[in-house]
Amino acid sequence: WSSEREVLMQIRRSMPAVARIPAAEHGVTLGDFFFPVFLGERLGARLQGLALAVVGALIVAAAAQVVVPLPGTPVPITGQTFGVLLVGAALGARRSVASLALYLALGLLGAPFFKSGGHGIEQFANTSADGALALAPTGGYLIGMLCAAGLVGRLADLGWDRSVVGTVGAMVIGNAVIYAFGVSWLAAALQIGVGEAISKGATPFLIGDAIKIALAAGIFPSAWWYVNNGRSAGPR
Repeated sequence: WSSEREVLMQIRRSMPAVARIPAAEHGVTLGDFFFPVFLGERLGARLQGLALAVVGALIVAAAAQVVVPLPGTPVPITGQTFGVLLVGAALGARRSVASLALYLALGLLGAPFFKSGGHGIEQFANTSADGALALAPTGGYLIGMLCAAGLVGRLADLGWDRSVVGTVGAMVIGNAVIYAFGVSWLAAALQIGVGEAISKGATPFLIGDAIKIALAAGIFPSAWWYVNNGRSAGPR
């Protein structure tokens, strides 16, 4: 038991000051500083949360229109994943989940919010000529994005995005969640093995993911430095 306890203590000491922020600051994210003080006072907390959820959904929808097709795979490069992780880290768990739920709901109802202006249930499944139900190749990524936004948002609630190492850790975890859903769904949709699904649905994007994570690692700690040192107003 003593050795296990020592290992746990070493792990905790090695963690970036991520979950070490004061308890009173848990749940405070960069989204709380998006609104000017005078506007925040007029809107109130609930309307602020709703407005941020709408903004987050629009950010993801805009990022989804950045599409670069790749040969040999039905999964293209998009800005969608980066948008989801940014929204998750900036808004926290509840508001980011609300943003992604709104994004998915509007896309399903016909808004051209999915990649390349796609929309509808066809992004998840469709009916073949013989009447059989077939999964769309990229539907799992959309589901994974909802889960990833909530998880990254929760880590941001605990302060992970306030340090470079914490931001990198949160983004890596978020990406892993998206791939877990996306690759599994892709394998089922194409009826291929997991190894081939990884080669089609994850491997081609790793370099781009590393670049996006590096950008986030620069953006979030810098933004928190500004919040803590460049302005005197507290969160609204």
